[in-house]
Amino acid sequence: MAPTVVRMTPFRIDIPDADLDDLRERLARTRWPAQLPGEGWSRGVPVAHLRELAAHWRDGFDWRAQEAQLNAFPQFTTKIDGLDVHFLHVRSPRPDALPLLLTHGWPASFVEFVRLIPLLTGTFHVVVPSVPGFGFSAPPRAAGFSVDAVARMWATLMARLGYDRYGTQGGDLGAYVAPQVAIVDAEHVVGVHIDGGLGFPTEDDVAAMSEAERDEYQQVMSWAGHGVDHHALLRAAPQTFAYGWQDSPAAALAWLAQKFRDFGDEVERDLFLTNASVYWFTGTFGTSSWPMYDTARSTWPTGQKAVPSGVYAGGPALFRRLAERDNTIVHWPEGNPGGHFVAMEEPAAHAADIAAFFDKVAR
Repeated sequence: MAPTVVRMTPFRIDIPDADLDDLRERLARTRWPAQLPGEGWSRGVPVAHLRELAAHWRDGFDWRAQEAQLNAFPQFTTKIDGLDVHFLHVRSPRPDALPLLLTHGWPASFVEFVRLIPLLTGTFHVVVPSVPGFGFSAPPRAAGFSVDAVARMWATLMARLGYDRYGTQGGDLGAYVAPQVAIVDAEHVVGVHIDGGLGFPTEDDVAAMSEAERDEYQQVMSWAGHGVDHHALLRAAPQTFAYGWQDSPAAALAWLAQKFRDFGDEVERDLFLTNASVYWFTGTFGTSSWPMYDTARSTWPTGQKAVPSGVYAGGPALFRRLAERDNTIVHWPEGNPGGHFVAMEEPAAHAADIAAFFDKVAR
C-alpha cells in the first residue's frame, strides 16, 4: 500500500479591501458611551483612552504593512482531526537546529510571537500553530474540546513535519498545552518551557504552608483577584457577549484593552492592533472562548514529569516547592523582565531564556 500523502497547503493572509472599509466605517459610526464617575480604569476602559485607540485603528494603523510582515513568515494549513489548522513554519539556517513548538495564549494569537521568531531561528526550527478557534484555524465543531485535544493535534503536526525530537513552549493557554504535548508525545519531546504559573498555590495548599509561605500566599492572592474574571464570564455566556465582539469593533477593542491591562502588559500599540485585527477579520472573538466555557473552574498549570521543565518567571520559593510536586524543574530564573505576554513585550529576554533552558535539556 502506498504511503498516505498529507496535504500542507501554502497560506497567505489577504484580507479583502471591503473588510478594511467595513472596519473603518463601523469605527466611524461608534456610539460612544458617557464616561462613568471614577478614577482612571476603576470602571473599566476609559472612554478617552478607547476613542484615541479606535481613531488610530481607523485612520493611522496600516493593516497592509502589518499583513506584509506577517506574510514574510512561511505559512501553511493542514487538516488534523477534521479541522483546518493554520501554522507558521520558519526553518533555521542550521540543519541540525532543534525544532521548537510555540503555543500562543488567549486573547492573543500567533501574532504573539512575530517579534520573537526572528530571535529564535538561529537556534531553532520554529513551528507556531494557531489554536483551533483562533485566527485562521477552524473552530472546534462540538462542545468538550480540550487542551488534550490540542496537544494531540500538535503532536500529529510535528510528526507530519518530520520532527521526531522537539521542544514545546507557551504562556497563558500555551502554558497548559505545552506540558500536555509532553504527556501525549513524551517519546519525542525533549523539554517543556513555559512563561510562568507552575507552582501557583491554591487554598488546598494553605494547611501545609509555613507562616512565611502563608504571607507569600496572601500577597499573591491580593494581586490575583484584580480585574475582570474572564473565566467566569466566558463560562457563563460566551455566546451573549460574542454578539457585541462580532458586530462592534469598539466593543471588541475595549475587551482586548481591558484584558491586556488586567494582565499588566504594555504592548506597543500597532502590535496590539495587529492582534486585534486578526481577531476582527477572522471573527474569532467568540470561537476562541472554548478554553473557558468548557471548564468547571479556573486552575493553574500543574505540569508533568515525563520530560524536564523550565519557566521564564519562576516566582518565590513557595512556588518552586509546589512546582516540584508535578514537574522536574531544571530552570527557575527570577527577575526576568516583562508581563503576561512576555514574547510581545520583551522578545529578546524571552528568546535568551528559552535558548538557555533548551541548551540544558537538548544536548
